[in-house]
Amino acid sequence: MQRRPAYKTFMTYPDSLIRQTLTDSRVIAMVGASPKSNRPSYGVMRYLLDKGHMVYPINPTCVGGIIHGQSVLSSLDEVSEPIDMVDIFRRSELAGDAVDDAIRIGAKSVWMQLGVIDNAAAHRATEAGLNVIMDRCPVIEYRRLGMD
Repeated sequence: MQRRPAYKTFMTYPDSLIRQTLTDSRVIAMVGASPKSNRPSYGVMRYLLDKGHMVYPINPTCVGGIIHGQSVLSSLDEVSEPIDMVDIFRRSELAGDAVDDAIRIGAKSVWMQLGVIDNAAAHRATEAGLNVIMDRCPVIEYRRLGMD
């Protein structure tokens, strides 16, 4: 019998959790936001803004730039209001730092994008009381759940 990877069990989420996270996350910090229109974060940020979310782009290599009318910030600490969700567009091996920052600043949830998997970080966030969604895209989930 072949075993499933351990992360697969962590990445099974009830639709109610996904729906609640999307509905309740009015302020989103997007770690790894890119000003390049061919990058997934660019399109996801536009979509979330169009859905009425306030999205703060976080990318220390693009500080001072503008993405979809929003000034790019260097860290979560620069966001001027409480953050509901930290949406992570970083490689899996770098996601843990963003999760730890989300825990430190008191975010309500962490969302790791498609392909971004860090079980240890997900467990730290869960233990700290944050909702965690990993290896999913909010745009796909909005549409799948008929919230579009």
